Amino acid sequence: MSVQTLANLVDAHAARTPDAPAFLVGTRRCSWREYAERSDAWARRLVAAGLEPGDRVAVLLPDGPGVHTAFLATERAGLVAVGIGPRAGEAEIRHLITRSGARALLSEAHHRGLDLARWTEPLRAETALRHHFVCGDGTTLTGEVALDGGPAPAPAHELDPGRRLGPTDLFLLNSTSGTTGLPKCVTHDQARWNHFHRLAVEAGGLGADDVFLSALPAPFGFGLWTAHFTPTLLGAPTVLLPDFDAAAMIDAIAQHQVSVLAAVSTQFILMLDALAERPLPSLRVLFTGGEAVPYARAAAFEERTGARVLQFYGSNETGALSRTTLDDTRDVRLRTAGHVIDEMQVRLFDEAGRDVTAGGRGQAGCLGPLTSQGYYDDDEANAKLRTPDGWMLTGDTCEIDAAGVLRVVGRTADIIIRGGKNISAPVVEAAVGSHPAVALAAAVPVPDAVFGERVCAVVELLPGQTLDLEALTAHLREAGVSVESWPEHLWVVDELPRSSGGKIAKGTLRTQAAQALGLEERQ
Repeated sequence: MSVQTLANLVDAHAARTPDAPAFLVGTRRCSWREYAERSDAWARRLVAAGLEPGDRVAVLLPDGPGVHTAFLATERAGLVAVGIGPRAGEAEIRHLITRSGARALLSEAHHRGLDLARWTEPLRAETALRHHFVCGDGTTLTGEVALDGGPAPAPAHELDPGRRLGPTDLFLLNSTSGTTGLPKCVTHDQARWNHFHRLAVEAGGLGADDVFLSALPAPFGFGLWTAHFTPTLLGAPTVLLPDFDAAAMIDAIAQHQVSVLAAVSTQFILMLDALAERPLPSLRVLFTGGEAVPYARAAAFEERTGARVLQFYGSNETGALSRTTLDDTRDVRLRTAGHVIDEMQVRLFDEAGRDVTAGGRGQAGCLGPLTSQGYYDDDEANAKLRTPDGWMLTGDTCEIDAAGVLRVVGRTADIIIRGGKNISAPVVEAAVGSHPAVALAAAVPVPDAVFGERVCAVVELLPGQTLDLEALTAHLREAGVSVESWPEHLWVVDELPRSSGGKIAKGTLRTQAAQALGLEERQ
């Protein structure tokens, strides 16, 4: 089956139904014609600045039509977008620009209190960064445009059609939470997301008459397929929320007659709590993922709305290994990760790397058309991502029953999953350990009724020192640590528990922290 690129499809929609909405934000709408014209204009601006095919462009924008327009503009110009999440801190932004070799940054003037125009000046001397585009309205990519502190030059008159990226070309780098160090850059081509789209259409019975609402930030995998790819491939409108708010999401579903919702478990739980008795008759499918689905709350959501809760299981790197569909029973949909996807050739591996798929449990791995191209320019990380014979690993311990239904039963990686976001415990530990009062730090998940897990920092202090959460948070903010890596609980102990080998006993510590804080598991 031939693969259509998004730029070509948007042009086709603009020619066929120019005034139909591509994106809806509150009372504002961005038509297919506007989407095509704005992305073309921005592509010509990027080319006029001297960017060459294959150059990377870091995109740091609030969630809305603008970030999708920026991604489409880079595709038209033969450039590679580097998607930076809207909650990224200074250290993460610097790392992603440096790691990707980005030659340009496209952003608003300020990000979370950071003056980006001033901030980028020294970065140009230290990295490959050469240009900073500042747009007046980052949600739509309209308004005045500045380049490197002065007026932006006029856009190029025409674009060479040969510059457009093809379906198997690298089109996007986005970040993923690693178990050590700062985020890695995951590589994406459009072919994998086209294949993912076809599986989603089958799973949820999706069509051009649907109205999508994606509550996920565009740079990340879940947000990519639910807002950037599938609606465009279908020619359907997408409702976007600049910031997540449960009441606003409910209002948007009712206002725009949304039929397909994409939200992580935390978001739909908050929505359920705010829903009361308000009917949402248009809603028929909720796609969720990124963390275990809480059965009781998901069942209540189905009963309250009449929608069916579906999920794909996988990662930013692997794509999906399994899925649930409208044909599955509630038990399969809400208590498992669904049936394995045949073409992904899912296997389970033990600690020695042996295949234990038949009747065993082990780390899930796959080899198929949904996998990414791996990490960008990172041989060491890629070696850990795959088995020696090429199977891409998930970091999760799983079981597969005789019917081909996959269940996630544990983790091999030291991560905390807060509201569907993977947070590296070692990254949190390194950040907390940089506080001058801290002698030793450990980060563990503690249960939370809404977010599933929250980050708890457990610390030993240096003699004579004191520390509270407010002071620790102020230190992390000053250090430019991304908000996701800030602990939400702090527990000061005399001594961290150790295993017989001398390592910090994370399992014991997790239980102790939950008990000390009086927290219970989410149901």
